[in-house]
Amino acid sequence: MGSFSIWHWLIVLLIVVMVFGTKKLKNIGSDLGGAVKGFKDGMKEGNTSEEKPATPVAAQQVQADKTTIDVEAKTKS
Repeated sequence: MGSFSIWHWLIVLLIVVMVFGTKKLKNIGSDLGGAVKGFKDGMKEGNTSEEKPATPVAAQQVQADKTTIDVEAKTKS
């Protein structure tokens, strides 16, 4: 009673195709595939980057190593 037969799923698929049309379903599929590919590329890119420092002091040292200038703007009162 809890599972459906193949005929139930084919009827549901036929109704979905009739409601949305094949072109819209194709566009949804390609958009979903592009999103999955982008996610995988982002995960690969995240693994190759250098590890983040655990403490704020270590973060400042890494930033200083990159020869950046850190300034703090003060406002006149």
